[in-house]
Amino acid sequence: MICWINGKQVVAEELQVSPFDHGFLYGLGFFETFRTYEGRVFLYKSHMIRLRSALADYRIEMRYSDEEILSAIHSLYKENGYEDGYYRLNVSAGVHNIGLAPTQYEQPNVLIFQKSLHLPPVHTEKDGVWLATTRNEPESVVRHKSHQYANNVKGRLELTSLKETEGLFVTSDGYVAEGITSNVFWVKQGQLYTPSLETGILPGTTRAFVIEMAGEIGLPIHEGLYMQDELESADEVFITNAIQELVPIRQVGEVLFSGKEGSVYQRLHAGYQQAVNRMKVSD
Repeated sequence: MICWINGKQVVAEELQVSPFDHGFLYGLGFFETFRTYEGRVFLYKSHMIRLRSALADYRIEMRYSDEEILSAIHSLYKENGYEDGYYRLNVSAGVHNIGLAPTQYEQPNVLIFQKSLHLPPVHTEKDGVWLATTRNEPESVVRHKSHQYANNVKGRLELTSLKETEGLFVTSDGYVAEGITSNVFWVKQGQLYTPSLETGILPGTTRAFVIEMAGEIGLPIHEGLYMQDELESADEVFITNAIQELVPIRQVGEVLFSGKEGSVYQRLHAGYQQAVNRMKVSD
């Protein structure tokens, strides 16, 4: 597999980053994951706005424009056989001496990896499980998609498989937060609910797009602080992320939901696919 690092294409096995990079020493780095459709990245602008907000917050100066990063993704798409895939853009703070000395990071390492997509058929359901691990507090006012992923890893260790199950975090106060790799929504009496960013969840790009779609079709949407029993009393539950799109949840513990038969899930999933199809045919 061909990857991209600091403006150059490199075979994956030849990638090298110094152990003195502060992304390794202190976990100071941020990333975005994209999915391509016929070579085009969906919601690319939203991803880059989120990434650049994180970089600005930690004074990391990425020297590549959004257009240059997008061009690099397209170059990998071509080099790796015109195969749509999962792309991960990593910006790691860069090499400095040991110690928290820099006032800004002017030469971060910028990497793009590509991975083949191995997704189940559309509308494949998952089960949800409440995690014993609580969602940690974000390092900033808004949670960034950072290298500091130990809390997610801890939650992942509670599951035998992420393929069939999504672990659901609650906060230390008991509020429903998010999944290990997703944001969570539920439907009750025709209204859509999702945890507020106040819980410290990641402001997902797909989450934001689903909220936007719900508004466009006149679906009432509520963002707030909710306990587990409020989700468990729902009619429908689904999760979202950029790679898997919208995934219906069949049950959480012993509580059953509509899963893929949920009418709101079906409407929003159809709207998502229509948006992807419009992107494919746009100039």
